[in-house]
Amino acid sequence: MKIGVISDTHGDLVSAEKAIRLMGDIDILIHAGDTFRDAMLIKEKTGIEVIAVKGNTDFDCEADIEKVISIGKKRIFLTHGHAYNVKFTLDRLYYKALETNSDIVIFGHSHMQTLVNEKDITFLNPGSVSRPRGGKKPSYAIIDVIQERFEIKLYDLD
Repeated sequence: MKIGVISDTHGDLVSAEKAIRLMGDIDILIHAGDTFRDAMLIKEKTGIEVIAVKGNTDFDCEADIEKVISIGKKRIFLTHGHAYNVKFTLDRLYYKALETNSDIVIFGHSHMQTLVNEKDITFLNPGSVSRPRGGKKPSYAIIDVIQERFEIKLYDLD
């Protein structure tokens, strides 16, 4: 199984669609918020299964702020991250991962790529496909699920 991960599209469907093309054949697209409407438009346009949460700019949106996804024996906690202070620390996300028994945490909000392992929990922020920060390029991630193992890679949107 191949999972594409994007976040913080902020209405830039051209960049989001470019990232999806570069991902190749994906089974699922995970969108970590900002903008939820973009995720639904991508789903409608491509027919790809999309799992998404709303972010801090998704006003008047009837979507979940967080989700727990099970893939095989792995659990993924998905949130935009603004409610967890992710621009400064991953501590609150770490404790939420423990609370939800999650192996992987996917988040956005900071517009900065992150891929770190902390005590058997993997934290992934794919960065932003539309408005990267910190002098970085627009970016996305791919999770390859091989049996019960997850291989995660970050990519720049060239």
